[in-house]
Amino acid sequence: MVQVRRTFVVRKPIDVVVSYLRDFEHAEKWDPGTQKCVKSTPGDIGVGTEWHNESKLFGIGTELTYRMVEDSPHRVVFEGTNKTAKSVDDLSFTASGSDSTEITYVADITFNGVAKLADPLAKLAFERVGNEVVPTMTEVLEGL
Repeated sequence: MVQVRRTFVVRKPIDVVVSYLRDFEHAEKWDPGTQKCVKSTPGDIGVGTEWHNESKLFGIGTELTYRMVEDSPHRVVFEGTNKTAKSVDDLSFTASGSDSTEITYVADITFNGVAKLADPLAKLAFERVGNEVVPTMTEVLEGL
């Protein structure tokens, strides 16, 4: 398993941050690997909502189905799956004053079968992606 964790503060109120990030379609804007992410279930966003995600990292493309598995005022969790991997994106939020929010972003990627052999290299690759997420997500959120 590969885990990447980042904690950082953005200058936006918690309600704005949570409202934006609970729609995983916005990953197109803040996740360096996401090429396309489209909500695939009808209705309002909540636990059980799914998105079709197309990602490309280091020249390798993949598609996952993401499902929201937790939706609370201070935490949203998405699980993405395909034949070779399971990805969990866990975002926690804490108000930091009246106009800022501390975000803790944890990505857990578990490879299946032969793909498990990629764990050591994947750890390095996903750490690099994690370093890109912080400034990108900060810029997007502070621009809302």
